[in-house]
Amino acid sequence: MRRACLTLEARGIGIRRASAVYETEPVDVREQAWFLNCAVEVETTLPPARLLEELQQIERELGRERLRPKGPQAKSPRTIDLDILLYGDSVIHTDYLLVPHPRLHERRFVLEPLRELAPSLRVPLLHRTVEQLLRELRDPSEVRQLSDPLLLPKAR
Repeated sequence: MRRACLTLEARGIGIRRASAVYETEPVDVREQAWFLNCAVEVETTLPPARLLEELQQIERELGRERLRPKGPQAKSPRTIDLDILLYGDSVIHTDYLLVPHPRLHERRFVLEPLRELAPSLRVPLLHRTVEQLLRELRDPSEVRQLSDPLLLPKAR
């Protein structure tokens, strides 16, 4: 995660804030190791499609191989997974990018780190804050904070 953040910075995508790192219980495929997750707020002039290309390039550089099909099999361990959860107030619906992330409101491993950064942020389309979404969440999976956010690159 640190390497991904450093690579973002090196490409001119500024890290404004980063959450702590969380250890999170697997959700769909339960017989596997727990995951590590965090949320990062970035500052960029890149349009969403170009930002997605950069994130996928960073994933490849860090060893991610996208060989698995979509569906439950795709929920297996991966080296790194960088997603665009939100892009300001934008709503984006293309064949390759959906923003807000379509399952953001269903996943504790997303909402817990996001709440750390922006509890009162109103999520487009859902018309609720991150805090409200977390309170309404039915996901019983466990999420444990592991680190202080200072372990990631210094926020601006």
